[in-house]
Amino acid sequence: MNIEDFMLTCPSKKFLGVECLGCGAQRAVVLVFEGKFYEAFQMYPAVYTLLLFFFTLGLSYIDRKRKYSNILMIMAGVNLVIIVVSYIYKHYCAHP
Repeated sequence: MNIEDFMLTCPSKKFLGVECLGCGAQRAVVLVFEGKFYEAFQMYPAVYTLLLFFFTLGLSYIDRKRKYSNILMIMAGVNLVIIVVSYIYKHYCAHP
């Protein structure tokens, strides 16, 4: 059994032939759990900030006494910037 068999297919890549902003995220998370930290970052640079975001989001549901909305909004903005910049770099700057 291979973990690749359980991964979701990107509809954008499958039907349009164009990678979306999230392409590579699933594989990057798998690489993190396999201990391949550098490879995960190369696959999807926002993997660590996204994992931190989802951890904080989960914590906000458990710890109802504190307000997490401000930090979550900042983290969402940081993630968006990282995702967009890495997408642009990957598709327009990295190829000679």
